[in-house]
Amino acid sequence: MIRISEKDKRRWETMSAPEKALKAKGYVRIAGLDEAGRGPLAGPVVAAAVILCDEPIYGLNDSKRLTLKRREALYDQILDRCEVAIAQVGPLDIDHLNILNATKMAMRMALLTLETVDMALFDAIRLDDIDCAQESMIKGDLNVNAIAAASIVAKVTRDRLMALYDREYPEYGFAQHKGYGTQAHMDVLRRLGPTPIHRRSFLRWL
Repeated sequence: MIRISEKDKRRWETMSAPEKALKAKGYVRIAGLDEAGRGPLAGPVVAAAVILCDEPIYGLNDSKRLTLKRREALYDQILDRCEVAIAQVGPLDIDHLNILNATKMAMRMALLTLETVDMALFDAIRLDDIDCAQESMIKGDLNVNAIAAASIVAKVTRDRLMALYDREYPEYGFAQHKGYGTQAHMDVLRRLGPTPIHRRSFLRWL
């Protein structure tokens, strides 16, 4: 059970303003999109697209600013109550496309999975060749509820994927560092070399 504070309620209202303004212009189905995993040395990049439900989900924020417990609880609420699509692009495609284009591919895949979208809201990114209107918002995961919800879904999904990879490659510590370049991760890479889930284009220093 998430403890809801007055600060959470005020943040929800503040972060609702961009979507309310768009709805006043006639946009009905507004999706927020965000990603997790652009920076790690291993694992996929994961994107999520979320169309919020009508009732508030208090506590939404940039996923990196939330505790694990709160992030997991909000993830469950979002999946239970909202329209959600999730997509991932793996290491081979990241190496082939580069991480920016792979991120855009994952976002496009997530967006296309949702039924009709009038407006797509992104955190500091834009997509070409989509059939709906779009807006790119600086620090969108801090300022727009739908983007914050997408950031939570993307991060929790990716963290759980990396925990599964940890079982497959237990020596690498993926459950702890999620594929990021921690000292412990770098040391294991130097000792054992990369796994099939490592991004070779990120490991030119090896």
